[in-house]
Formats: sequence, structure tokens, C-alpha cells
Amino acid sequence: MLRRHGAAYRDRNAGHLSRGQRKVMGAVESCRTAALGGHVERCGDCGHTAVSFNSCRNRHCPKCQAGAARDWLAARQVDLLPVPYFHVVFTLPAPIAAIAYQNKAVVYAMLFEAAAETLRIIAGDPKHLGAEIGMTMVLHTWGQTLSHHPHVHCIVPGGGLSPDGQRWIACRPGFFLSVRVLSRLFRRLFLEKLTTANKTGKLRFFGDLAALAGSQAFVSALAPLRRAEWVVFAKRPFAGPEQVLAYLSRYTHRIAISNRRLVAMDDDKVTFTWKDYRKGSATNTMTLSAGEFMRRFLLHVLPDGFQRIRHYGFLANGHRKTKLALIRKLLNATAPHVAMTVAADQPADGAKADRLNSDRLACPCCGGRMAIMELLPGPRQSGHRQARRSNDTS
Repeated sequence: MLRRHGAAYRDRNAGHLSRGQRKVMGAVESCRTAALGGHVERCGDCGHTAVSFNSCRNRHCPKCQAGAARDWLAARQVDLLPVPYFHVVFTLPAPIAAIAYQNKAVVYAMLFEAAAETLRIIAGDPKHLGAEIGMTMVLHTWGQTLSHHPHVHCIVPGGGLSPDGQRWIACRPGFFLSVRVLSRLFRRLFLEKLTTANKTGKLRFFGDLAALAGSQAFVSALAPLRRAEWVVFAKRPFAGPEQVLAYLSRYTHRIAISNRRLVAMDDDKVTFTWKDYRKGSATNTMTLSAGEFMRRFLLHVLPDGFQRIRHYGFLANGHRKTKLALIRKLLNATAPHVAMTVAADQPADGAKADRLNSDRLACPCCGGRMAIMELLPGPRQSGHRQARRSNDTS
């Protein structure tokens, strides 16, 4: 769809597309084409030859996330604990989402910080759990119809370390923390952070939001939000650590829409499926013009280098290994065995081709072994890889 309509869309919206959005469009359009180079495979038995082009590896590309997800999950498998896990979702209300779209890096980071701080404070209170918890958070910015809907998914082990670090304090069976208490504190902390960001000049307002640039107008706009209920949702605990990995595999590297949801593309119309969660997850279809579909897809391009997966508490990168070793000792548990995987869409060049030759797919004609015989450099490959390095931070 982007290959067919992307050039026209860029022309019509030349002054409204960010550098990051243009970069994503270019990456998706050239993914697995001659523009990125590739390699030639040949069967050693029957001589069948096939050409494979390299993938763009951009984190917004619907074709390039499976390998990245497998590698990330293999690395995270060693962090799993033999305890129940809970899933908590913090969502920004629509008026804040509009501000977030014009200030992505600032407000999305604020969403992570406020949600993590909320969980840490409530869990640390002896009236609730009285322990230091750990959490993995994943940012999603979309709803089922590709609307702008920023929220973070939090995967949290069901318990934490006692203040003196000598005991593991488990949650009550089937219950983590009060959603109502989490919601109230999250609202207060986030609005405090947003107000401070505005006072210190970190927020910018354009178009329909330009009036918020005045301090009094900003305060007035936030007033109703201080009384509204903010959505914090807690799902039932996972059945076990294996289910946590299965869940994460669907969420960590998900993009706004996957190819499997696309139903049809006729002329300049795109039809895709979506689930209506207000009606029991009923599956519906929606048809949009190609331009509107691209506009909605590009709403979810993240700022370059923005970390969409973050770890807090005893899972924070700085001390995760040490804290997990202590927790396993307290639980009398051993670390899980990890089998690392290789991304299936890893570009093949030089030594990489030699490594991939040992794990090629069977020949579709005779079942023999396919081997890489020739590398195909792409004319845009070096510049595209540089862009990928600056854009693909998870």
C-alpha cells in the first residue's frame, strides 16, 4: 500500500510529515526489495535458485518484528521468577493524548515515569504490600482502529523484596493492588509532571491546541481532568511464567497494525479488521481511504531513539542480575535455562552469510540444503543501515 500510494501522500503532505515519519515510510517501502540488497541461494542437490532481499529492520515495519521479538524474549527468559505475574494497564485520557501527540518524547516518558512511580509507591506501602516490586513496561500508542490511544502495559511479578531485603513478600492469591488506589495516584502524579513540564517550557502547542500555550488556559484545561476517573486496568494473573513469555511475545514488538489484519486494498481503499472490546471483542471490518490509513499509521511513529520497552524496580537494568539472584535464593529457585535464537530476517552479508548457511530452509523442490552463493549489495544499503541504527531502539 505504501509502495503504491506513498509518493503521492508525501507530495500532498510535504509540510506536515516529520523526518521520522518520512524515514519510516521509506523503510517500509524498500523492505525486502532490491533497494536493500540481499543474497542468492542455491540447492546443492537439484540446483534450484532463489533470491532473497534484506529486510529494513525498522521497528515500525509490520514484516520485521518476529526476529527481534524472538531475540528479546530469549534474553528476558532468564529473568522469569516462579511466581504469579500480573498485567496492569495505565491509559492517558483523550485530552492528554492530544497533548502527547504534539510532545511525544516528553509526554510518553512522563507516562512511563508516572505509572512506574505509582506502582512502586503503592506496592511499597505496608497497607498494601510493603515490598519493592519489579516491572517491565511496554508503550503502545494505538487503539484497534489506529486512533491515537497512548497506554503502557505493565507486567509485574506478584510480590517483592521486603525493605530489609531478607524476605520475599508475596501478593494475596489472585490479587495485586487496588485499581482504584492506583488510578487516583497515577492521575495526581501525571498531572503534577505535566504541569511542571509546561512551566519549564518543555511543552509545545500547535494548531487546535495553540491556545494552551498560555499558563492560565493550560490550568483551566487540566481542571476537569483532576476530577475525572482515569483508566487503570488490571487483568487476572497469568497461569505461570511460560504464559508471561507467550503474552510478551505478542506485545513487546507489536506495531499499530499487522499484515494479518489487512483484508483488502481496492483502488485507493484499505480494509482491515478490528476488535470492539466494548462488545465482547467482536471482530469488525473498517474501510479507509489510502490517505487516511497512512495518516493513522504514521500517528504512531515514535521519536528516534525512544525506548518503548523499559524496566523498573528490581528489574531495572542497573541491578537486575543482582536482585534476581537474591530473590531466587529467597525462593529457593534456580534460573531458567535459556536457548538463544537468531532473528530469521537478519540481513546476510559477509560472516553473517556463513552463519546463516548452517541453518537454511530446505529446498522447496527436492528438500535439499539451500546455501548462499552470492550477496547482492543494495545501492541504498549503507545509508539505510545508518538510519536503522538511529531509529530502532526498543
